[in-house]
Amino acid sequence: MKQTIKLSDLIGNVVTKMEAQKATFGPFDTHISQKADLDKVNQVLDTLIERLEDNYPYFHPQYAAQMLKPAHPVAQAAYVAAMMLNPNNHSIDGGRATTYMEREVMRDMATMFGYDPDSFLGHLTWSGTTANLEALWISREINPGKAIAHSQDAHYVHSRMGEVLNVPTIAIPTDNRGRMDLVALEERLKTGEIGVVVATLGTTGLGAVDPLADIIPLAREYGARVHVDGAYGGYFILIPDVLDAETNRHYQAIRDADSVVVDPHKHGLQPYGCGAVLFRDRTIGPYYKHDSPYTYFASEDLHYGEIQLETSRAGAAAAALWATIQMFPLTSDGLGAILRPGRQAAQLWYQLISDSKVLKPYQKPELDIIAYLADVPSMSKLDDVSHGTFLNAVDCDRPQQTHLATYNVKPAQLLARGIDMVMDRESTRIMRSVLMKPEQLALVPELHEHVEEWTRRSI
Repeated sequence: MKQTIKLSDLIGNVVTKMEAQKATFGPFDTHISQKADLDKVNQVLDTLIERLEDNYPYFHPQYAAQMLKPAHPVAQAAYVAAMMLNPNNHSIDGGRATTYMEREVMRDMATMFGYDPDSFLGHLTWSGTTANLEALWISREINPGKAIAHSQDAHYVHSRMGEVLNVPTIAIPTDNRGRMDLVALEERLKTGEIGVVVATLGTTGLGAVDPLADIIPLAREYGARVHVDGAYGGYFILIPDVLDAETNRHYQAIRDADSVVVDPHKHGLQPYGCGAVLFRDRTIGPYYKHDSPYTYFASEDLHYGEIQLETSRAGAAAAALWATIQMFPLTSDGLGAILRPGRQAAQLWYQLISDSKVLKPYQKPELDIIAYLADVPSMSKLDDVSHGTFLNAVDCDRPQQTHLATYNVKPAQLLARGIDMVMDRESTRIMRSVLMKPEQLALVPELHEHVEEWTRRSI
């Protein structure tokens, strides 16, 4: 029977069994340098908990600001269990059990994206930043001297990693849905200067999905690789039933991209420190070649350190993801059932905003991020009202607070979406909400009423 699971329900059993497992290797005396006064330890931890009061409620459905959600208690408990041994998945020698767990979850993710689980190459990373860096590095090695192309709305990680790799980057204009403009892309591809096109499936600002199915043949025509940044939105491939048909068409094209990145620490219910990069063709493996005279010795099997840029990585991250996938498999009815309400929440709120006399939508959401704005006559007024709404939403007791975010837009972006007002500023803030917690679906009508009221007060 299904029930609400809390970490407190799991942690005692996990710690007891792991302590018993550790004891099978025999007792030893803890060195005096590592001993501590228990009362002082508890004082330090009490102070820590007090300091953690200085946080927003990232775990709560009333937090609809940034892309933050809690790790599932199953992931938390599994992470603690493995962390008590602290394995390092750089090598099989440093993380035997967790290395094989990582292999299992990577095959599951390869299958999810449509890659052949027997011919792909991939591994977990600390973050989407590192995962994207690896994919762009491989592209640089294959197409040296050529640029990275990404949309103007893509995450800044791509331009930043271009600097790290000493590779030029080209920002391609976007259309009125925040998606890469194909005409503008082809104009730059014709120059022969582009070595890889980054298609973002789920921009972190608006949740927009670049037209991947059309980008791939275009890039192939001009000899460029295609990398998919699905750090935020990659898992939405699991729920085609609630995506627009056009959006789903682009998700299904991931199987033909050269590489893809996804962050399990976003929609995958994991603690931070868990990204992933996958390459469709394992023949890129030799680019990772390096020597380590002391690391790989207890197994002749492939070590993850041989196919990654990072060295040390927490085996606990692989354990947490493995345990979570056992409970919520990468299927429409598994993890997809947790993603689906967020997408439905964005659809519902979009309809409510469209019917509002106070608010209007910025654009139709493709995933679970929604952007909207007050119906006011000028950009300067809009900026004031947006900031006022942001402040009003938290100017109350904790149970009544709602945490929202703002998003900066320019006159051309407003006009492209048919939003006309006095353009008396170079940019203005609008409202943006991330609905990535399934509990938010039931909360949307209340959220909408509150945002309307806070907007009225700000006007």
